[in-house]
Amino acid sequence: MADFNNIQSKSVLVIGDIMLDAYYTGEISRISPEAPVPVFRKERERSVLGGAANVAANLIAADQKVTLMSLIGDDSEGEYLKKKISKMGIDTELIMTDKKRSTTVKTRFLAGHNQHVIRMDVEDAMPIDEEMTGHMLSMLRERISSYDLILLSDYMKGLLTYEFTQGVIEIGNTAKVPVLVDVKDRNVEKYSGAYLLKPNLNELRNLTGLRISEDNDKEIIKAAEVLRKRCNCKYVLATCGSKGMVLTGEDEPGYFNKAVAREVYDVTGAGDTTIAYLSACMVNGFSMRESVDIANCAAGIQVSKVGTSSVYWREIRSALSKKAMHVEQKILKGDALKKFRKIHEEQVVVFTNGCFDILHSGHVKYLRKAASLGEVLVVGLNSDASVKRLKGPKRPVNNQEDRAEILCALGFVDYVVIFEEDTPLELIKVIQPDVLVKGGDYQPENVVGADFVKSRGGELILIPFVEGKSTTNIIKKIEEDMRDE
Repeated sequence: MADFNNIQSKSVLVIGDIMLDAYYTGEISRISPEAPVPVFRKERERSVLGGAANVAANLIAADQKVTLMSLIGDDSEGEYLKKKISKMGIDTELIMTDKKRSTTVKTRFLAGHNQHVIRMDVEDAMPIDEEMTGHMLSMLRERISSYDLILLSDYMKGLLTYEFTQGVIEIGNTAKVPVLVDVKDRNVEKYSGAYLLKPNLNELRNLTGLRISEDNDKEIIKAAEVLRKRCNCKYVLATCGSKGMVLTGEDEPGYFNKAVAREVYDVTGAGDTTIAYLSACMVNGFSMRESVDIANCAAGIQVSKVGTSSVYWREIRSALSKKAMHVEQKILKGDALKKFRKIHEEQVVVFTNGCFDILHSGHVKYLRKAASLGEVLVVGLNSDASVKRLKGPKRPVNNQEDRAEILCALGFVDYVVIFEEDTPLELIKVIQPDVLVKGGDYQPENVVGADFVKSRGGELILIPFVEGKSTTNIIKKIEEDMRDE
């Protein structure tokens, strides 16, 4: 088994269509008087690397040495994109400029709760000509010995034509450098001879012409194997959305890896993250199954974020350790509690607390939102004695061990700490959270521990409770129902 904690920096060449992903965030609160359309009021904007450039960015996040081969327009957007790529530490020597084309820019408008309203694309998908094809293949032949792996990211924007794609695969195979392809085209022959193909379910249908039900494992495996044989590839990794991924190969009859259960905020860039981490693992000597497991984990982290963004090893390590963690390991106490902050010093720690007596949907939504504000969520749980002092002699309904176990069963809760005091101030001082979360019914100046957290550069965030959801209301309803009987 490869050493997960000893990742080496290998040289990966990413070839594909690059673009700029721009995000305009704002709000819609009225309809235009000029036409029956909503008015979007922009509040802020940001831009990130998209397409093959996002694949390269994820490889940089995975501590790999990355060179990008692509084509941009001779325009201000292309110049800005190239500078942004270079700033990330990606080698841009093989990014060509074409005066005849425009740089691809995708602008997304996001309203309340990051809801996509509309997307505006500026692009030129004209196929590269014979002269550019020959020039780029010639540069690749001269440098092929410098690379440990080639990754093709096909976004159908004109770079990866049949001639160019086949030329790259031939050069890679001759030099014994594996070529992995994130596919888009319906042309099966275009990808023939690659080491691995990564289609999603819809692309798998298009490439094979087979009808595939996403709920039928046998149909997915059969189609992946048909594609693999048609393209003479060693492996096919089919991504199946919320179902997970399936790997087929000469030595792999069909390995399913279920998707990591996470709150899905945005699927943008999930495929880029998958192929990037699959490549990083393979080039570092991981087995194919290990590579798929980690790529799947990385994709799960990506969809929990908003917009195109990178995933880092520390996030994957954290996610995999949580997955393997038993309930008793999630309850912090003793030496584990004392060492907590040192172990998680590079992660954004979120802290909240409460009685959580009868767990209901309001609690779950509140905790899920709290978890989304950082990388590690710690829940301080009032002990039985503490609850009695706060709520009265009839509470809690459930004892502290049961309440802790139920909280630990929530995938987005990383740790639970039972505390005896009436307030969690001393616990907050031990945990040293970066984000302190309380319910929206609190005034900021009344939140215990807020001053301590802010003094360390952290922040206080108030999350509104779900209307009408509370343990007290549940108990009242049970008592009323019993009286009615």
